[in-house]
Amino acid sequence: MSYNPVGQLEQKLVGALTEAREKILQDRGEEIELPPVEVEVPREKSHGDYASNLAMVMAGKLGENPRQLAEALTDRLNLDLVEKVEVAGPGFINLTLNKSWLTAAVDKILAAGEDYGRTDYGQGEKVQLEFVSTNPTGPLHVGHSRGAVVGDVVANIMDRAGYDVKREYYINDAGNQIDLLGKSTYWRYLELFGQEIEMPENSYKGDYIIEVARELRAKYGEELLHKDEGEAMELAREFALNEMLELIQAELENFGIVFDNWFSERTLHDEGKITAAVEELKGKDYIYEKEDALWFKSTAFGDDKDRVVIKSDGNPTYLAADIAYHKNKLERGFDHLINVWGADHHGYIQRMKAVIEALGYDQDTLEIIIVQIVTLLREGEKVPMSKRSGEFVTMSDLLEEIGKDAARYFYSMRSTDSHFDFDLELAKKQSTENPVYYIQYAHARIMSIKEKAGEIQADIAEGDASLLKTEEEIDLLKLLARYPEELKMAARRRACHLIASYAHELAGAFHVFYNKRRVITDDEELSLARLKLVEASKVVLRNVLEVLGVSAPDQM
Repeated sequence: MSYNPVGQLEQKLVGALTEAREKILQDRGEEIELPPVEVEVPREKSHGDYASNLAMVMAGKLGENPRQLAEALTDRLNLDLVEKVEVAGPGFINLTLNKSWLTAAVDKILAAGEDYGRTDYGQGEKVQLEFVSTNPTGPLHVGHSRGAVVGDVVANIMDRAGYDVKREYYINDAGNQIDLLGKSTYWRYLELFGQEIEMPENSYKGDYIIEVARELRAKYGEELLHKDEGEAMELAREFALNEMLELIQAELENFGIVFDNWFSERTLHDEGKITAAVEELKGKDYIYEKEDALWFKSTAFGDDKDRVVIKSDGNPTYLAADIAYHKNKLERGFDHLINVWGADHHGYIQRMKAVIEALGYDQDTLEIIIVQIVTLLREGEKVPMSKRSGEFVTMSDLLEEIGKDAARYFYSMRSTDSHFDFDLELAKKQSTENPVYYIQYAHARIMSIKEKAGEIQADIAEGDASLLKTEEEIDLLKLLARYPEELKMAARRRACHLIASYAHELAGAFHVFYNKRRVITDDEELSLARLKLVEASKVVLRNVLEVLGVSAPDQM
């Protein structure tokens, strides 16, 4: 489906500008195709609340002076929401909203409460968001943590923007890495009974394997020593797999992440779904045989080369399992699939999009969010993260050191396409240098104001927001009113960093207001108006922090 990036307020502005554009085209007798009108929030406050480049777009098509066209457009603009219209630069149209609309937003915020910001923008589109999905061969490390938070926050954003979102974890519980997990556990189990074992170079060597081996001994005692090695390793494999899945699920829940579904790769093998998927593509003439293997014609759909799906030994490749898995997703009725992958999977994107098209769907049905690498810095030194060597910092280690709130905010605050150096020292600071502390401190200040207000809080509904006239109050009002649009923009772009940035900007506007204007004054009417603004700020700040999965403390 196509997405409309504008919301209720912006739709009114776009509608008025579009109407003005049509009047000009009518006056000139022109019938030309033009792209949809767009408005955006300018970076500079002096440029108004919204700006449009409509005149410059039209000028290119009509061969006219853009500034003159901008003047003509503003003459035909009819909109009660706008207090001032200015033409700037080469032909930008800058719009400043009237204050009555802004002050009315306070009552809307208080009436909506925890639902403020929610919209029907996504129109109930069924979205499956698959993320983390790491091999269950050890604890989650800080690299996994970034994708976990990004997936969870994007799901939160899309849910509030009107999408029907389901979170899914794909369990890679088939293949060599699970066999190696079982073998590594079994060898450690033998060591616990005094046997000398030289762990192979490619085995999993972390201390967590020793812990799993101890649990294995607690369950089976010496029983596995007397079994056939193959059977003993199989039991060790299944035990270790279940232990790892329980550990991963607990780690994610401690991080505030709960999945709607855990999907086992094994079911695709056991239920013949991989064979069925390959046969379907073969029936469409997208599978051919070469060198005793079966190949998928992915080049027919934009990939740089064809890909093996069934190897010469008859075993399916990872791609074959992924074909069956994505076929299963689509058969479950999802309209749109979003996968959150690490940077090392970038080369896998086009072949999976080829799969989607070969299955009979538009390639855009599958969307990939690539999350770039995290470098954990401790006192300026990089921390290694090799799962097999065991030298890595786990998600649990991170939570213990800096806490869930700091970890989730820090992972959210950078665009996913940028490499992220995670500064532990900054994340632990109890000062306004730490962005999450700065935001939470704004909420704590709000709660302190409410406590000091005492009984006057009961009359807050009588507060007249039209009394809010200072620059600090208006700036704060504008930010509060902008939240639904910020949420929709973040949903459209799948960009959690936009919400993290908005939270920081909102906290900053509140701190400025707090530092420059007394809320409780001798003027009771003004006090009630400002308390109303404070209450609206609390509502929005809490809603934003909830989206990010960060707590809103009453005191710091």
